[in-house]
Amino acid sequence: MSTSSALFVLFVAAAGTYAARGGLILLLADRSLPASVERSLQYVGPAVLAALTVNLAVGDDGVGSVEFAEAAALLVAAGVAVWRRNLIWTFVAAMSTLWILGALT
Repeated sequence: MSTSSALFVLFVAAAGTYAARGGLILLLADRSLPASVERSLQYVGPAVLAALTVNLAVGDDGVGSVEFAEAAALLVAAGVAVWRRNLIWTFVAAMSTLWILGALT
């Protein structure tokens, strides 16, 4: 592949990504969303966090190959989620645990 072809593909991919992400924001900038959509969007953050957590717990190869720091971070996340019922606090506590224990081991 020549350099000009690679740059063209890169430009098209970047423009497509920008259009896909920015288009919705630009089209809905001065409009309000329906109440049912706003209620549904409240569950996007917890759903993404749950998907990442399951991916971490299962591991890359599909079997439960969880390190000590990862298991501790999962337990801390579960405890903070039950205690605080706040996604941000859960994320901060779990990531802090993962980083601290990861640096120590």
